[in-house]
Amino acid sequence: MDYYQILGITKNASQEEVKKAFHKLAHKYHPDKGGDEKKFKEINEAYQVLSDTQKRQKYDQFGAGFEQMAGGGGGAGGGDFNWAWQNQNINVDFEDLGDVFENFFSFGGGGGRRTSKKDIKKGKDIQVDIEIALEDTLKQTLKTVTLQKLIVCHRCSGNGAEPQTKINECVMCRGQGQVQEVKRTILGSYTTFATCPECKGEGTKPEKPCNVCRGEGRTKGHETIDINIPAGIDTRQVIKMEGKGEAGKKGGRGGDLYARIFIKKHDIFARKEDDLYLSEYIGYSQAVLGGEIEIPTLEGKHIVLTIPQGTESGRVLRISGRGIPHFDGYGRGNLYVELQINTPKKVSKRQKELLQELKKEGL
Repeated sequence: MDYYQILGITKNASQEEVKKAFHKLAHKYHPDKGGDEKKFKEINEAYQVLSDTQKRQKYDQFGAGFEQMAGGGGGAGGGDFNWAWQNQNINVDFEDLGDVFENFFSFGGGGGRRTSKKDIKKGKDIQVDIEIALEDTLKQTLKTVTLQKLIVCHRCSGNGAEPQTKINECVMCRGQGQVQEVKRTILGSYTTFATCPECKGEGTKPEKPCNVCRGEGRTKGHETIDINIPAGIDTRQVIKMEGKGEAGKKGGRGGDLYARIFIKKHDIFARKEDDLYLSEYIGYSQAVLGGEIEIPTLEGKHIVLTIPQGTESGRVLRISGRGIPHFDGYGRGNLYVELQINTPKKVSKRQKELLQELKKEGL
């Protein structure tokens, strides 16, 4: 087994590089995060050796079997490790060991990681999809949605206690929401923090839980929310509304609401970023002689467009400031009109005569 290959480092890697490599892989393969348990154990084993200067030196010299070669006597190096493993039959939980390393290197010391009570009580985020017309992007639009979610309990106002009863500090964790645990590993004892089993991490307990929400501070219900959609928004852009997700537990902060916007396909206009595109057909005489035509705008009005003489089919004319408002600033995009010459499949007798005359003139 090549410990360097497992951690993805070279043999001359520094101790800092060893630590960084382990930290990155531990996050990726930790079983609690859906990772490969076998791979995680290999990463731990490689790190335990390469992070220790003496063990690393022996590993470089003798390979992975250096611990067996060290025998049972050996001072502070591989011998002690091997003795504890074989003679005392200590059961080591590699998952717990991974948690210890993760906490240790994430916070620069051996104290473990505390979970904030605010994080425990915080409500879940919610995502909704909202579809609007292309015309709605011209100005700020108000959309109303009704969500079924966890809302603040109307009886206890979210604190989880029956009205006019006390909320006491948890006697087990003394209001901290967490208790200390001492874990023994092959590298020594480490102090970690675990959620208090008595108050479930909240630090308090109601003297008498609310009869409606059973002490949760929230119940299932409906809430109607107005969402302001700014002008110029585009498909898949997201609007965040803080605190409009599910209600937090026992007065905790509510989750956030994320509204993802989708723009309906328009029958006439095509959008590309903040510009609009439109196709218009003109007659052959208009293309040759020039003239004026009326074209629609997204606002529903018509404007006059001047056709230059000698216009070829496929020519694009630009009209400034008739596109979509810029989402993050002033002004608007442009409207681009593609002109196509209309070739009729059938013509009248008079039209045919005229076309014959034009043909004789070389047109």
